Formats: sequence, structure tokens, C-alpha cells
Amino acid sequence: MAVPKRSNHSEAASHAGVATLSFTTKLPAQAHFKKVLLERYQEAIARSRKIGHRVSFRVEVDPAAGAQTITPVEEQPSASDDMFPVEDTGKPDTELEAALAEARERGRKRVAEIVAGDDMLSAEAFAKLIGTSRVTVNAKRQSGQVLGIDGAKRGFRFPVWQLDKDGRPFGALPALHATLGNSAWAVYRFLVSRHGALDGRTGLRALQQGDDASVLAAAEGVARGDFD
Repeated sequence: MAVPKRSNHSEAASHAGVATLSFTTKLPAQAHFKKVLLERYQEAIARSRKIGHRVSFRVEVDPAAGAQTITPVEEQPSASDDMFPVEDTGKPDTELEAALAEARERGRKRVAEIVAGDDMLSAEAFAKLIGTSRVTVNAKRQSGQVLGIDGAKRGFRFPVWQLDKDGRPFGALPALHATLGNSAWAVYRFLVSRHGALDGRTGLRALQQGDDASVLAAAEGVARGDFD
């Protein structure tokens, strides 16, 4: 088998600031071309693993000249390193940490305010309201049949307004929990917020009006991240 013919001159190319040399094999020598291509591929894998970032080689086909060109493997600096340099001081951003701490504190205060509201009942009080036991209420909470939000120090609290006109938990609650990731707080926020998909009504108001289908459709939109 003939050795692939190489051009008697080297072609200098510049890519990502690194000078490279290319060589040419004639198109009829397909077996040799495939061998060189595989060698370059294996070389690229080994080089990438060694240096820890991207590498590349280029294959060019010129049918007019009847030749193929393969450049040697060369390193590719990360675009993010070049375009967005970041100075690593090794020190935490104290202002950011303070802002996050303040945000968490505001969140805790807001949760405390919500669960301390007059419309929030303990498991015992809610169980008495719907004519069942505390154990049953907690079982229904875990299965999403009733809405119970975690108030940390106060334990779970159950909004009294989750009951329909017949005094039973809204039938759409299990589906809402499933749609919104089984997150009680997500269900709570959905029910007390106004939604464009519900013509500006809150989820709670729409349930009170018996518009379960629209409520579930709106919740699916929220879960998808649709603009509201």
C-alpha cells in the first residue's frame, strides 16, 4: 500500500493565537486519510484530558484541488476566560452575604406573619372544623388533599379558606399540589395571587366560583414558567 503523499511545503495557519502546520493527502488515498483522521481524534482526546479544557483540529476538503487537509491538534482557550475575566480575591463578598442574610430574615418574618394570621388554624382546630381527627388531617396534608403550610415554630397551619361552600376542602387541591411540585407554599402563593390567565382573579377566588378547570390550567402555566 502506498504511503500517502504529502505536499512538499508546509502551510502555516493561525487559530486562537496558536500557529499550526497542516499537511495534505490526496483524495484517492481514502484508507490513509481515515487513519490520519482517527489518529488526530485520539490525539485530541488525550490532549484535552491532559490540559483540562477544549482542543480542536480542522479538516478541510477541496474538491477542486483533489486534496484534504488536516491540521494538528491545538488548544482552545475557554471563551469565558477571555471575554469575562474575573479577579479571584479569595474573599467572600460581604455585601452580598449581608444582602442574602437580610432577604432570608425578611422571608422568615413574612412566614411568621402568614402563619400567625386569624385565617390559619392548627391541625387540631382544623380537624374539629371539618369533623375529623388530627391524625387524619395530617394524612390528608401529606397526600395533598388539604393545604397545610409549615410555620416552623408554630408547626403546620391550615388556611380556613380552603373549604368550599359545603365545608369540604376544595376538590382541586390534590391536582394543584401535583402540578406545583407538591410544594404547599407554592400552592399557597398560587391561591392568594392574582393571575392574568384567570382574568385577574386569585386562584382562591376562581375556586370559590367553581372554575376548577381554569384554575388547573393556570397552575399548569405557572409550572411551565409561562408569563402571567
